[in-house]
Amino acid sequence: MSTLTPRVRRMAEEIVAREGGYVNDPDDPGGATKYGVTIHTMRRLGLDLDGNGRVDAADVRHITREQAVTIFLTHYFLKPRIAELPEPLHATVFDMYVNAGGNAVKILQRLLNQMGEQVSVDGAIGPQTIAAAARAYAKAPHHMADAYGIARRNYYFRIADNRPASRKYARTRAGGKGGWIKRAEEFIAPKYHMTEAEFHARVAAWG
Repeated sequence: MSTLTPRVRRMAEEIVAREGGYVNDPDDPGGATKYGVTIHTMRRLGLDLDGNGRVDAADVRHITREQAVTIFLTHYFLKPRIAELPEPLHATVFDMYVNAGGNAVKILQRLLNQMGEQVSVDGAIGPQTIAAAARAYAKAPHHMADAYGIARRNYYFRIADNRPASRKYARTRAGGKGGWIKRAEEFIAPKYHMTEAEFHARVAAWG
């Protein structure tokens, strides 16, 4: 049976919607991006959409929603072997892989080690990680997706702690939860969402 079920395709479509249209933020290491597809990805895949012999920001502007969905399904779900993880992890790991590449897998691998499994933290899903994820999920089927989402939220906080230019992605100008934190919490049960007071306490050191 194909792993590209309607459910998985909906995940990709939701990622495209979540990512939004064209942006080229100088504070974003991803560079020019549209629907979550970065210029770096397009260069890696050789997507010269305007046929001028080079891949640049103009090609990023040309990408369509359907092309973005296809790229995500092929290169961010199937090739990284996310399809072989326990199903409840698919949506959050897939979304994070689009957002952070192999770091999405490292977050999972660190979590697996914390759950008593011994896996290499190498950012690649192989037989070891697949088997460990299955065992860990069997031990905590109702908690693993939340645990991953919380680890993901902590990952975003650590980036913002260490890189002031990235703090605008974690905290709004008004001082509330920024896009990164809201995105992580979309995949966490509401009871594990940070309260506004908890959030303000967590980012207080940023000034």
